[in-house]
Amino acid sequence: MYTYEYPRMLVTVDAVIFKVDINYKPTHLLLIERGNEPYKGHFALPGGFPEIKELLVDAAARELFEETGIAGVELKQIGAFDDIDRDPRDRNIAIAFWGVVNDDKISPTAGDDAAKAQWFPLDNLPPLAFDHSKIVKAARGCLKRGFPEQ
Repeated sequence: MYTYEYPRMLVTVDAVIFKVDINYKPTHLLLIERGNEPYKGHFALPGGFPEIKELLVDAAARELFEETGIAGVELKQIGAFDDIDRDPRDRNIAIAFWGVVNDDKISPTAGDDAAKAQWFPLDNLPPLAFDHSKIVKAARGCLKRGFPEQ
């Protein structure tokens, strides 16, 4: 094991999952209510910390499943989000992914550290924890440019 005198940054992953209608128009966004601090009780994107030997996209899919019970969504990378104070715990860089579902029967079930998991209409989103509003805005841009094929 290596030890360093220099500070290290944290890395997390977030999943932006849109529900689309029959015409592939996005209608809803999947959010969780955080069960732990920071931002306990606030809504956020599903996400968390990757395991040491886990690819980032696999970590995003795992966190999505653990927190919402939803699996099998194709995830595409949006990019990195690195505002200095984006996470009150420490210096943290988030790698975000987006995906879509078009099945109205997909019902999220909260798990792991999520107190709730639910769909919100895109035109009526609650205030979001961290910088997740910024991530959602970037994901909407990806969706406009790259759906259904990217």
